[in-house]
Amino acid sequence: MTLRNSMFSLLAGAATSALLTTSAFAENFTLHILHTNDLHSRIEAVNKYDSTCSGEDAAEGKCFGGVARLKTAIEERRNALKGENVLLLDAGDQFQGSLFYSTYKGKAAVEFMNAMDYDVMALGNHEFDDGPEGLKDFLDQAEFPVISGNTEADEASGIKGAFRDHVILEIGGEKIAIVSVLAEDTVETSSPGEHVEIHNAGSYLLKTVEELEGQGINKIIALTHVGLLRDISLAGQVRGLDVVVGGHSHTLLSNTDPKASGPYPVVVKNEGGYDVPVVQAYAYSKYLGEIKIVFDEKGQVVSATGEPLLLDASIAEDETVRARVAELAQPLDELKRQVVGKATETIDGSRENCRSRECAMGNLVTDAMLERVRDQGVSFAIQNGGGLRASIEDGTVTMGDVLTVLPFQNTLATFKIKGGDVIRALENGVGQIEEGAGRFPQVAGLRYSVSLTAEPGQRVSGVEVNENGTWELLDSDKLYGVVTNNYLRSGGDGYAVFAEEGQEAYDYGPSLEDVVADYLKGRDSYQPYTDGRITVK
Repeated sequence: MTLRNSMFSLLAGAATSALLTTSAFAENFTLHILHTNDLHSRIEAVNKYDSTCSGEDAAEGKCFGGVARLKTAIEERRNALKGENVLLLDAGDQFQGSLFYSTYKGKAAVEFMNAMDYDVMALGNHEFDDGPEGLKDFLDQAEFPVISGNTEADEASGIKGAFRDHVILEIGGEKIAIVSVLAEDTVETSSPGEHVEIHNAGSYLLKTVEELEGQGINKIIALTHVGLLRDISLAGQVRGLDVVVGGHSHTLLSNTDPKASGPYPVVVKNEGGYDVPVVQAYAYSKYLGEIKIVFDEKGQVVSATGEPLLLDASIAEDETVRARVAELAQPLDELKRQVVGKATETIDGSRENCRSRECAMGNLVTDAMLERVRDQGVSFAIQNGGGLRASIEDGTVTMGDVLTVLPFQNTLATFKIKGGDVIRALENGVGQIEEGAGRFPQVAGLRYSVSLTAEPGQRVSGVEVNENGTWELLDSDKLYGVVTNNYLRSGGDGYAVFAEEGQEAYDYGPSLEDVVADYLKGRDSYQPYTDGRITVK
């Protein structure tokens, strides 16, 4: 069974594509929710590979999203719904993913969000990529509330009180509460630091929704950053929750797109016996989600209909925002235009593939890492699939392309570790494939098999290491040299075994993007490939 079919199966067991009950009473209250999630600093328009749209794609009008186009779409929908009740929400992860973030951090994102007049934003895990201090400026400049109920920051964090746990808005004479939760593994997938704690999402929602209902509020929206499968679970368990607007898993839900992972909305049967619509709108500014919710006089959702809007070339870019984007992009252009190589075919770095199986981008990056340090006694390379953020089209490859793939400014890290601990690391890496987790291990100098039918922790077999051109079974007691990125080496993405058991660690190598660029520069052209180093069955 493919992962996509598995997702459909899970959705089919938990949800339907439309609410069947309707009501025509005058007391009904209608709310239109416009929503985005996981923009990941795609300030400029993107191509079909989610990289910056330029060259032939731009000339042929094959561009999607970007904040200038998003601004137009939002204004058009607000104008069309003038006089009605409208909310604009963002489900987190505005940070990280392009040179705009590398250069401006959160300042560009918050400027454009203010310009679009967002009502509420949820914190995403990547908002902590530069620690609480990196988030502070964004929170200080935001002209809208930023919320995360299960996130607790102490005084030493510098952001205590800078975000809220929930908000209560009055719209059309009705009180609407918006609550939020963040993925608990943010401590592994980002850098919140010792002064920020992430508590259990379900426990927070159960307690807070009950309190809000006790205050007489009967319209409660969860704006979450936990991923679709967790959203479905929470929607079913938390009584009193009416709507879930989510992010984190980059899921496209649609009633018309055959590539969608499920219907829009996914409708979940709550333990209280009522239906809860759950929505998400992919990522990278490609879509503007829009769901129309009708509540009855008791605050019960009786209708939920909508469809995400693809922001393609038919949506004109807002000229004022476009000009500002161009102004901010100007200092980045020289670096982005630097040619580092040529690809004979598209190098696949898609999220779907690199987080679930061997992918061509994973091979490029790990091959480059291993070649850089092979003369240092290193036998193999491991790179988390979630650290690969885009594909690269065939033809000329620029530094801008490489930086879009590798935006995290990680450095090369080497250490030594026993073979048995390597297997523990691989088990961690494949333990959350069904969730699309970013920890999936792309490798070089190593090969292994994964059984999706086995329980997490018992999925990896047949691990071999290439020793001087010969494949040999990994020796559990032997000490091996490993190269990875400094994020994984320090325990990120659940790789605690690297931090705890690694020996002679050195985290201060060259930047990963420079390693890959140099690798490409050393070749007349690069032929993307997969060679069976990872077998998934």
